[in-house]
Amino acid sequence: MRLKRTTPRSGVARRTRLIAVASGLVAVGALAIPAANADESSTFSATELGQVSDSVLESDVAGTAWAVDAKTNRVVVTVDSTVSKAEIAQIKKDAGSKADALQVKRTPGKFNKLIQGGDAIYASSWRCSLGFNVRNSAGTQYFLTAGHCTDGAGTWWSNSGHTTTLGSTSGSSFPGNDYGIVRYTNTSISKPGTANGVDITRAATPSVGTTVIRDGSTTGTHSGRVTALNATVNYGGGDIVSGLIQTTVCAEPGDSGGPLYGSNGTAYGLTSGGSGNCSSGGTTFFQPVTEALSAYGVSVY
Repeated sequence: MRLKRTTPRSGVARRTRLIAVASGLVAVGALAIPAANADESSTFSATELGQVSDSVLESDVAGTAWAVDAKTNRVVVTVDSTVSKAEIAQIKKDAGSKADALQVKRTPGKFNKLIQGGDAIYASSWRCSLGFNVRNSAGTQYFLTAGHCTDGAGTWWSNSGHTTTLGSTSGSSFPGNDYGIVRYTNTSISKPGTANGVDITRAATPSVGTTVIRDGSTTGTHSGRVTALNATVNYGGGDIVSGLIQTTVCAEPGDSGGPLYGSNGTAYGLTSGGSGNCSSGGTTFFQPVTEALSAYGVSVY
């Protein structure tokens, strides 16, 4: 099912939304609350868990993220501070007879797309981060970043004064996905295949429990672990993204689009959004980089 925006797409509306996002994150720590009256002995099939996931999507509550936990045989729904008890009750109601398959975890703060970031890259009205330098089979060089960064952006610069051009957006996918690609037009700048000095040699999907590293210009380098795969997050306003990597890595406004990778040089993802800060922790979501590489026919190097 194609997901459509419900908010205006004008330049003014978009800039207003980006400014609001950039100032919207609050401190976060994880606080779990069990699903009411859940029968922990119940076993659900993959089809049933998929149906429950679909019901959460249909509930359309902003500030929620969900993924299937194979170990607990439950759909774990993480809700931020904006989600009310009534909305949680509605999510359970919408799951109907399979409500016992839900496990709700509350996290303080608000899920937001993390505008700005990484090795700073500037569009006309906002700042994001460079994720990974990539190239196609002909040797043409590009970089990947978040799709909510490239959405509506044309030219990119390396400085806030817009005096050093990097290139132009050549592809963007958001919402649904959260990746975009920029083709370099400046031949005079260095384009190393590294992330914070780590040589990126391959791309893969991490496993739950994998230790991962994230870079961003606001908060620098931080590590954490993968807690779920194929997560869906509802940022509100029709901005729903699925297939994400959920982690315990902290992030703040200014880290969006930045790289998620392993110490062994494996590229994992692009920073999408989350809730929290790097003083008290947080929950952050990443677009798998393998999907973006496949979509644009490029590779890390």
